[in-house]
Amino acid sequence: MTTTVEQTAESHVFEADVARLLHMMVHSVYSDKGVFLRELISNGADACEKLRYEAIETPSLLAADAESRITLRLDEESRQLVVEDNGIGMRRDEMIEALGTIARSGTRAFMERIAENKAAEGAQLIGQFGVGFYSCFMVAEHVDVISRRAGSEEAWKWSSDGKGSYTVEAADLVEAPPRGTRIVLHLMEDASTYTSRWTVERIVKEQSGHVPVAIRIVDKPGGEPVQITDGTALWTKSKSEVSKEDYTDFYRGLSGQYDEPALTVHFRAEGRHEYTALAFVPGTQPFDMFDPERKGRMKLYVKRVFITDDAELMPRYLRFVRGLIDTADLPLNVSREMIQESPILAAIRKGVTNRVITAIEKLSDGEPETYLKFWENFGPVLKEGIYEDHERRAQLMALARFHTSASPEGHRSLAEYVKDAKEGQDAIYYLAGGSLDQLKASPQLEGFQARGIEVLLLTDSVDSFWVVNAPEFEGKAFKSITQGTADLAQFPRLDNQTPPEQDSAGLATFIGFAREKLAGQVADVRASDRLTESAVCLVAPEDGYDRQMEKILQNAGRLQGATKPILEINLAHPVIKAIAAVEDDASYQEDATFLLLDQARILDGERPQDPQKFAQRLARVFERSVRSEG
Repeated sequence: MTTTVEQTAESHVFEADVARLLHMMVHSVYSDKGVFLRELISNGADACEKLRYEAIETPSLLAADAESRITLRLDEESRQLVVEDNGIGMRRDEMIEALGTIARSGTRAFMERIAENKAAEGAQLIGQFGVGFYSCFMVAEHVDVISRRAGSEEAWKWSSDGKGSYTVEAADLVEAPPRGTRIVLHLMEDASTYTSRWTVERIVKEQSGHVPVAIRIVDKPGGEPVQITDGTALWTKSKSEVSKEDYTDFYRGLSGQYDEPALTVHFRAEGRHEYTALAFVPGTQPFDMFDPERKGRMKLYVKRVFITDDAELMPRYLRFVRGLIDTADLPLNVSREMIQESPILAAIRKGVTNRVITAIEKLSDGEPETYLKFWENFGPVLKEGIYEDHERRAQLMALARFHTSASPEGHRSLAEYVKDAKEGQDAIYYLAGGSLDQLKASPQLEGFQARGIEVLLLTDSVDSFWVVNAPEFEGKAFKSITQGTADLAQFPRLDNQTPPEQDSAGLATFIGFAREKLAGQVADVRASDRLTESAVCLVAPEDGYDRQMEKILQNAGRLQGATKPILEINLAHPVIKAIAAVEDDASYQEDATFLLLDQARILDGERPQDPQKFAQRLARVFERSVRSEG
């Protein structure tokens, strides 16, 4: 057998400007340079799979080496990284065909394809050897590819610096692999980290740990190969074969967290679309749960090859879920930018979302204490789905848990609220604000508590949005107790006290006086049936936003100019009666009226509108009080 070849290397000039092409590919397709290793391993795994299929008809192709594998060889001193597979390999014409994709297509045509595929589904960018392979030029200043087709007595070498040309020549069989392809990357100086075993092993386990081919690593020249993946994906096993410890270890490696999953969802879907999903609900809040971009952290695999962790595989209100989806229904060559628009992926997304929500429902029904821990961690995010996901709104509302005026430290479901509602109560009352302590002390609660009417205490910012969009629950609409009239007259007080007389001449005169003096700052001044202990409170008009929603929109710069509030006055309060009785001192009544408004603002978590005037009025009221006593 001839082991040396005397042949001049064939030089080929790229028809396209490869430097420009690679620049566009790197910046348009890849965001992480380490992705090159995933691409090379993916190509190697494909080559092993092709050999496996061809060997069904021609078993002799496997010879005495039937086990597929990919071997990574590191040489820190020479700054080289070698990726070698024992797959099908390439002949000369196949090598030119496979590695000449970019040259053959032409720069202009290829870039037009990229531009077109940014706005269309099914971009042919990933999994093509000519594109995936060329990602290695992000880190290599020169690349040699030596390949030998299974069953062939010839080997070929392809070389290029990726800047304008490449060469193809016969390779010495002594230097070539027995079969398959060896890719030698001569790394750039700033890419020498890819000769570190720790770096390479981390990338492999994170991005390629579950390709259906075992991966080995040789961390120095002359070293022994060490297997770092066995080619078996945990999610391909049946649930009965996987222990709780296995799931926990896998979850920790996948999520980068060190807690235990609160919930594990593992299933295989068959039918119109076939895929496997493995999803975990963390036991603690992920650090990025409130990331403003609200991105999920589910990974997408196609035929066990990692594609992306940037596809929207779950709705954003389930972004705390960690896991992966593996499907054979999508091609490897679909663009990562366009993949989330695929109708196949949309169907998978719907199916996985339904299964995760169903698992959460089972947790709430079967393990209520465990579910409350889940709710405390993820309730604020899950509630986003009530206004974003109309299809599953009823399910999500049933899953929601709340602090209420009847159970301020515990949690209650909407079903429990409705079950215990007063006869004739046609609304679910709520109070939204910044903290539970603030809400429990709110004067707007008084009239409801006096009548035993339960009120939801909502402290998350999202609450002000979903209650507006959720039309009702079991026939009862949501109503803010800080907006419009309270309509409490139909419900008797628990202490059987009757409402105060509101037609007293002095009180009626004072309300008219206050309405006139505060006309520029409030929409109205009226007697209140929601106050029992406090003298005053502010409420929003019937139309528009409630008090908390208005504050949120103002703080976000989404609302130009606040709506004038309504000042409600407790006519039974001793202070109000005393102020109304001073009919001979209009200046005092005016100061007292403005102080009552500022008091209501303070109780509502605001500052007096004019702190200096507030202090001056307070001083005058104090002075008059001292004079009167003297």
